[in-house]
Amino acid sequence: MAIAYVQEFDVEPGDRSTTGYDAVSAEMNLTSSPDGLIVHTAGFDGNVFRIFDVWESEAHWTRFRDETLMPAVEKTMAENPTGPPPMRESTYELHDILPE
Repeated sequence: MAIAYVQEFDVEPGDRSTTGYDAVSAEMNLTSSPDGLIVHTAGFDGNVFRIFDVWESEAHWTRFRDETLMPAVEKTMAENPTGPPPMRESTYELHDILPE
């Protein structure tokens, strides 16, 4: 069952800095989509920076999070703390998803 993953960071009004996001992305150095990732998005919605992903399954998301994302986050934050943790984070099963 496909799942959505949402992470939201509150930002100061007018702040459009993506330093932390960019640092983690650079650390992961992905050259193609991770196994099971259907779509990844990241952007601003007012005073929120939102990451929204769709994964083929919870297992795909969990494997990516544990093996790729969190090691990159931990290394990046240890070397250069760039901001607070997300204010909101959730996953949920999707009832429907249209194919590409």
